Amino acid sequence: MTGAATAGAEQAGPAAPGASHGGGHGQGSLGAMVVGAIGVVFGDIGTSPLYAFRETFAGHHPLPPDELHILGVLSLIFWSMMLVVTFKYVAIIMRADNKGEGGSLALLALINRQTEGKRWSKGIILLGVFATALFYGDSMITPAISVLSAVEGLTTVEAGFGQWVLPIAVGILIGLFMIQSRGTARVGLLFGPIMLVYFTVLAVLGLWHILGNPAVLVALNPWYAVRFFLEEGHFAFLAMGSVVLAVTGAEALYADMGHFGRKPIGLSWMVFVLPALMLNYLGQGAMILSQDMATALQTIQNPFFLLAPEMLRLPLVILATMATVIASQAVITGAFSVTQQAIQLGFIPRLRITHTSAGSIGQIYIPAINWGLMVMVILLIISFRTSSNLAAAYGIAVTGAMAIDTCLIAVVLVHLWGWNKWLAAPLIGVFALVDLAYFGANLTKVPDGGWFPLLIGFIAFTLLTTWARGRMLMINRLREAAMPVKVFVQSAVNSAVRVPGTAVFMTSQAQGVPHALLHNLKHNKVLHERVILLTVTIADVPYVALENRISHSDLGQGFFRIVINYGFMEDPDVPAVLGATRSCGPAFKMMDTSFFLARQTLLPSEHPGMAVWREKLFSWMLRNAESAMEFFKLPTNRVVELGSQVEI
Repeated sequence: MTGAATAGAEQAGPAAPGASHGGGHGQGSLGAMVVGAIGVVFGDIGTSPLYAFRETFAGHHPLPPDELHILGVLSLIFWSMMLVVTFKYVAIIMRADNKGEGGSLALLALINRQTEGKRWSKGIILLGVFATALFYGDSMITPAISVLSAVEGLTTVEAGFGQWVLPIAVGILIGLFMIQSRGTARVGLLFGPIMLVYFTVLAVLGLWHILGNPAVLVALNPWYAVRFFLEEGHFAFLAMGSVVLAVTGAEALYADMGHFGRKPIGLSWMVFVLPALMLNYLGQGAMILSQDMATALQTIQNPFFLLAPEMLRLPLVILATMATVIASQAVITGAFSVTQQAIQLGFIPRLRITHTSAGSIGQIYIPAINWGLMVMVILLIISFRTSSNLAAAYGIAVTGAMAIDTCLIAVVLVHLWGWNKWLAAPLIGVFALVDLAYFGANLTKVPDGGWFPLLIGFIAFTLLTTWARGRMLMINRLREAAMPVKVFVQSAVNSAVRVPGTAVFMTSQAQGVPHALLHNLKHNKVLHERVILLTVTIADVPYVALENRISHSDLGQGFFRIVINYGFMEDPDVPAVLGATRSCGPAFKMMDTSFFLARQTLLPSEHPGMAVWREKLFSWMLRNAESAMEFFKLPTNRVVELGSQVEI
């Protein structure tokens, strides 16, 4: 896996050498970090009580809300949270950080760096890329189902509000996507306190009903889950497709680790979030168990909001809507971060990235992703119309990503941490059994909407792998045609006129002569007094230490080669680095410096490196990639683009 785009569609070379630091961790007291984690990390899993318990009984595979099924489902929810969230993610996977950063791509970069050249490493890379592709399907469904389920609570206040549910949900989401370009730093300050109130309300409402029927606490005994399967095997398996909705968002704990650190996330989960969620689920179950069957069948249609007394339901709807907006915001921001990582690691073409905060590198806005998500989210709401219908589409992307995470952590345990295979096998076996059971149960939802995240995942996977493959082929072709620098310098100096100023030629390779330099000399017959051959590389670590930011070599006759190193969480700024460089002659002055970029045009090859349709797709992506000028923050009035033709 190599780095980000330089001139044209060329990608940067191998991982940068040297040490790096885990600059991704947030700073502040443990208490402040815990509150921040509650406000950002747990929005997705925290809004699951709105629909998870309901869907198990009133979804596409309904169950009668009697004692056997209520206690069995509650036992499944509790032990799923313990096995999947607490044990798998908090206790195990969150220890596998890449210099402080988490998430599928960060873990993939870590594994790739440690196991490069292994026979099976290509398969692991494809699995990690597919997990990233599935995330995009999840990031479309999460805002839709979360906000829609909250707004549907209005029908528990007044049945006549039903006709306004869709317009209100669509309006809220449009507003949310519209404000993304302004940044979320100020809004983010409110996230923690609001989610603290929200989780406290969850716990209080649940505890109130548990006190009225404390017998529901026996559901914490795993025997009730086992009994559910023994007596209702087929229906219990189908119920897992809805039970898994209670743990959607578990992967966010790992993905957001770089912002808050492992300890604050783990502490807030164990001490506050997990107890609040389970109290609420148990409270919903206690309420249903205390009712006769006729009443229970009505209550199970929306048990979350019916936990509250009638006079408090409207405030609960408002609070739940705020929580779902926060959950949606976290998913949208996550989509921006994942996309930035994918660009830097060479899986996505350059896209326009805007920083919305001068003080936080993580606050970014990507217009193409933002508007694409908005269109898809609105189409989902209009097409599926209810959160219950959306629940059928939800889960399969999450369970697929969780199963892939198990494969990745198996590699980490054995090949990175050196665990004995016989000790690691039982642990991985338990994780795999749970993940595959949930994934299999969700496959039954494919005809009812589960096809959507799979379709989005396969489209995203095709785009990601096509770009990575095409970029590799292009780099190889350019490398084959490259001329040795020493030969070029000796011949060019004697045959060209030297003119004042500095010329910077951007190139993806730290060897050979850039095509832009060859074309410039061929057509203009001049060389600048100082010629810089500049390569930007993206390492397989999140951040590169400042002392390792730049390396250089003097090639003689006014020629210098400079390599600038960044981590995949960092934002390249070429003029800033050059401005601080004092080791390649006089200080760089942007008004005396010209940047030369190569823009490639693809030609059909007699022996194509990939299918023709993928060549056409890659060519389209290449044409629509963001200009290297903006990506590297080059001064617009100092850039010259020179075209070249490449066969792949």
